[in-house]
Amino acid sequence: MPQVASFGSWSSPITAERVAGAAVRLERVQTTDAAVWWSESRPDEGGRSQILRRSASGEVAELLPEGFSARSAVHEYGGAGWWLAGETVFFVNATDQRIWRLDPGFPPAPVTPEPVTRRGRRFADGVLTADLRWIICVEEAHPGEASVPAAATEPVNRLVAVPAIGGEPVVLRDRADFVASPRLDARGELLAWIEWSHPDMPWDSTELWVGRWDAAVPRLAGSVRVAGGADESVMQPEWDADHRLWFCSDRSDWSNLYHFPNAGPPSGEPLSVSPANHDIAVPMWQLGVSRYAFLGDDRVVFAASSDGVDHLRVHDPISGRTDHVSVPFTAIGEVRAAASSAVVIASSFTAEPAIAGVLVGRGGASAAPRALRAPRELGLSSAMISVGQPITFPTDGAATAHGLYYAPTNPEFVGQAGERPPLIVTVHGGPTGMAAAELNLRTQLWTSRGYAVVDVNIRGSSGFGRRYRNELRGGWGVSDVADCIAAARFLIESGRADPERVLIRGGSAGGFTMLAALASSEVFTAGCGLYAVTDLEALARDMHKFESRYTDRLIAPYPEGAAVYRERSPLSRVASIDAPVILFHGTDDPVVPPAQASEMIAALAARGVPHAHVVFPGEGHGFRRRENIVRCLEAELSFYAQVLGFAPPEGVEPVRVVRGPGDQPS
Repeated sequence: MPQVASFGSWSSPITAERVAGAAVRLERVQTTDAAVWWSESRPDEGGRSQILRRSASGEVAELLPEGFSARSAVHEYGGAGWWLAGETVFFVNATDQRIWRLDPGFPPAPVTPEPVTRRGRRFADGVLTADLRWIICVEEAHPGEASVPAAATEPVNRLVAVPAIGGEPVVLRDRADFVASPRLDARGELLAWIEWSHPDMPWDSTELWVGRWDAAVPRLAGSVRVAGGADESVMQPEWDADHRLWFCSDRSDWSNLYHFPNAGPPSGEPLSVSPANHDIAVPMWQLGVSRYAFLGDDRVVFAASSDGVDHLRVHDPISGRTDHVSVPFTAIGEVRAAASSAVVIASSFTAEPAIAGVLVGRGGASAAPRALRAPRELGLSSAMISVGQPITFPTDGAATAHGLYYAPTNPEFVGQAGERPPLIVTVHGGPTGMAAAELNLRTQLWTSRGYAVVDVNIRGSSGFGRRYRNELRGGWGVSDVADCIAAARFLIESGRADPERVLIRGGSAGGFTMLAALASSEVFTAGCGLYAVTDLEALARDMHKFESRYTDRLIAPYPEGAAVYRERSPLSRVASIDAPVILFHGTDDPVVPPAQASEMIAALAARGVPHAHVVFPGEGHGFRRRENIVRCLEAELSFYAQVLGFAPPEGVEPVRVVRGPGDQPS
């Protein structure tokens, strides 16, 4: 019989150690005729990214020797840090950002020259030419490196051709601020890529270009823009077996598939493929993400997001028919293909991310997915898992916003009669991101203890069309805050949350929204921020190149709009914050400098606002090391217990909450 106990005080088998143990992150998957390959980030190995190969017979081998980690730092967020040429792996090593070559039976060998400064030349998103002599990829050269003047104020991003046996890269294209997704056709003659420039982000406006690859020089000849431009985001160009160019575009509001009708150099208007109110492409925070792929019989299989949940679909270009593929997934991160099967990184509300093979039959028929890299066995009863429920709720005026609601769930406990649970409002980063519809043990850590959780897809989130994403333009720090307040009130009014116990948490941009919400409303009891933005003006002055003009769209052009930046910055609004705050930050964060947290903590301390500050040496923007993931979660558990008046969870090291100027930690 369940024990009666106050919501939020329940004991749970889901500990911080258990969460960290399940925190291996699947990053990228590739397929060849002989194997499936993937990379995964491992907290137990200091966040190292290992590449693995699964043969047709099911044997799995780890490829990178000790001391190597496959992770690019282009744009700081990286992505597409390794690629294949048959059984040869080319990868970007995390510590030096050089390209390395790994041939079967040999140790890794460097391909690109050693940079002048550590990680001064970075590479990503490579493709081998047909003769295997060249790698065409993205290079990010920082000031003082590879013809970039030392006095330059930002790196140069460009397309380069790198000799596959090693040598100095040759510049192919450097006319825009950013380039991505170089893709060669099957003949090895035509190269497609996308590019964009400040102040656009890749989900604002990009251009799709095609040029003829001339290996003799090497160079790109006759480059022309074939799609994209102002207020159109083009993503993931790919060539099919008939040498036609495909891509994703949000020109209709929703990100749908298109292809040119002719083989070879694209001409004419691209054809829309199965248009629908769903988003196929996702924001390009990382390079190389694939959301569609071609099966061996020329059908195209793709992931599409609607109502905050992903679906798998297949389109037959001959019949023009599109079918739903029945799979038990609600979040799909990558889509590749092998013969008649889709190979996906996917998860659901009841299963963590896994790599699965899905045989795609006619009419979308499919057998049960075959686990190629199964999720970790959690040893938890399904009765312990809180399943997410998509919700839509009213916010400012006639606007609506979205979220995923998780009810308190633990078969060993029930709440006290008439009691409502405390609510944790979670805000994703970006803010051009999306709450993933997947099992996240961090969420279950709270729901299994009697908390309700809502992941808010604020206006500006991806997955709901371009117009919804653009609703945050000029409104960051206002519209997103209103949506979080509206989500809390919606759940309070429907009887699913205690109005006296509402917490809010977020990381990066979500941390900014958290602090802005505390300064704007008395709805929230306390807040938690991970690598949170606190000073918008300092962020605009010091931001890395990729995001250096991001806030032009979200707030106002800078410095012309400096007054708006100061007005919306939580650091300028500390006088309006009375709720307790805990902040976590890494000392090596290249995206949000650690001073953003320390200055906010000093301002809170000066006012006597209860606060805690946990700093992790050596961590960047997102915590990768197991011990730090554990400490972060346990400190947050302890903080909420102290704020809400619960007994501290058993075995959890308490965090010191400083309650006034004279109450300094020892």
